[in-house]
Amino acid sequence: MWCLKIQTALTVNGILFALTLLAGSKYAIADDETSKSERVSVALRKAIPLLESAAAGSAQEKRCFTCHSQALPVFALTEARARGFKIDQEVLASQVKHTVAHLKRGLKGYRQGRGQGGRVMTAGYALWTLEAGEWEPDETTDAVSHYLLEFQKDDKRWHQASSRPPSAGSDFANTYLALRALRHFATEDQQTAKEARFSDVGGWLLATKAKDTEDRVFRYRALSYIDAAQVKIAAERKELISQQREDGGWSQKSDMASDAYATGTVLAALLRDGAKASDMVVERGVAYLLDTQLADGSWHVVTRAKPFQPYFETGFPHEKDQFISTAATGWATIALALTLPQVEPETSGVE
Repeated sequence: MWCLKIQTALTVNGILFALTLLAGSKYAIADDETSKSERVSVALRKAIPLLESAAAGSAQEKRCFTCHSQALPVFALTEARARGFKIDQEVLASQVKHTVAHLKRGLKGYRQGRGQGGRVMTAGYALWTLEAGEWEPDETTDAVSHYLLEFQKDDKRWHQASSRPPSAGSDFANTYLALRALRHFATEDQQTAKEARFSDVGGWLLATKAKDTEDRVFRYRALSYIDAAQVKIAAERKELISQQREDGGWSQKSDMASDAYATGTVLAALLRDGAKASDMVVERGVAYLLDTQLADGSWHVVTRAKPFQPYFETGFPHEKDQFISTAATGWATIALALTLPQVEPETSGVE
């Protein structure tokens, strides 16, 4: 009997000890998740002012809309705002209005099917910027949609004459931008033409191989617009994930090192398609971004595009690398924000 009591006591104590360990493990996991979220939050709070400065600085220096100084900051700021981060609403509103003003200056060209400088990339990124800023469709967006429907109509996809890698020159990126813009802004009268164009583009998307990360990201994102089979989308997702490097990042090309631009675009694509922050591939990518963010809040990516316009300062770090570094910081910020839950914003839309 005495031995039985001792054995019972030991068993009970063992169970209690095991429960204590489990509880401790639970709290340790919770603390670890809190720590990760806080690191992401700190990174976002450091990056947001830089993106605001770059956008405002660029708009002050140039009347034109740019993908790196208007589009990416607007995308990043709206994603951060949706997760409760404080942003400068005036800067956001001014960038959306700056974009509208640029498109309006080209209104005649859009109606005539000529567009503006930058062609599909400018039109596509500009309409995506208006979408993110919750701009209501109007005569300007109608004209740009008309241009996208008619431009390069016989080519089965949208393509770019110029090449300024990584963010300009990919036919897959241009095609995605046009598809997205038309999905959001095509008018009722344009629906038949839109569906015909989507059908033509779908054949090209399914038959054409991607060559680098920019191609893979936007081919993957475009497949959902043409209602591609889930098995095809899953295969593209697997291919994209397979390109992750040992350091957790992705590179622009196979012979290059990982960088924040490529890593940010991939993570944003995966998270938008349903990947979870707790997925190993996402955790590794996030860790890469957190580890490579500089003390000033930026991510530095070295440009490999040949300059075609006079250099000017926007207020963003890295001098002649600042345009691609702004875009990289924008994509990194978007990716990190997408790992956090959304909250009800205090304000929404742009007046």
